[in-house]
Amino acid sequence: MTLKHLRIFVTVYQEMNITKAADLLHMTQPAVSRSIQELENYYGIRLFERINRRLYRTKESEEIYVRALHIVNSFHDMELEIKNWDEFGIFRIGASITLGNFILPVMIRQLQNLYPNLRVQAAVSKSNTIYELLLDDKIDIAIVEGDIPDEHIHKEVILEDHLKLILPHEHPLCSKPEIYMEDLVQYPILMRDKGSAGRTLLDQIFAMHFLSINPAWESASTQALVNAVACGLGISLLPEQLVSADIASRKVISRPVVDEPFLRKNYLIWHKQKFLTQTAKKFIALCHQESLFHL
Repeated sequence: MTLKHLRIFVTVYQEMNITKAADLLHMTQPAVSRSIQELENYYGIRLFERINRRLYRTKESEEIYVRALHIVNSFHDMELEIKNWDEFGIFRIGASITLGNFILPVMIRQLQNLYPNLRVQAAVSKSNTIYELLLDDKIDIAIVEGDIPDEHIHKEVILEDHLKLILPHEHPLCSKPEIYMEDLVQYPILMRDKGSAGRTLLDQIFAMHFLSINPAWESASTQALVNAVACGLGISLLPEQLVSADIASRKVISRPVVDEPFLRKNYLIWHKQKFLTQTAKKFIALCHQESLFHL
């Protein structure tokens, strides 16, 4: 069993297709299949079930994949470091949607000022998608909204922000002296889609207040929710950075909620077994420069 065997296994596991894996590895299909069979014979286990010409992962392959992935990546990272990857290589950064819109561009510009020849690849998506990309080593490091409860992930708080309650003009809550959580559930609530960091946080907060919610709208687009609120279709709770301009222009109204600050922490995360290059360490240092978030 060699490092080459593990590389082939990891690629087949990720692609779940021998042909695609062979193309990525610049190998023939029989050579890839033979390597998988050699691994199975060596360990005396079945890594993939082959049914109707399709591959299916086994429990044994799922267990081995996590370890094999980090062995392969550790060797890869060592090669990159030796080859001075910080100056001429690729750095892969992930970000959840709000941070990707407002913080990530500033961070990348700062990083490229330090390393002009560095290629930066960015992925901006829902927090749970970014988390999966990190686990599969398709990105090196990420900034996300909300907590990541996984013992394999190292996390550091880099920023705190709030969700803001936004209302249409002349909404009954606009004239209420004080607004409480129980008041919110009396009206149609427009929310981000499930899987987004903001939605996950709100589901947790309402549950903590023993309140159930049934959103009138669910959308991946923050602007669609703002426009719907402005048209009087309901109320919403959205990240402060994303709605500050709409509040300032009075497109929508914002009011505080007395018994809930809607505070959330934003994290810098990476896999605990990830080798941190000098580029990664510099990016981490940039993320901890508070002034960066006020540019």
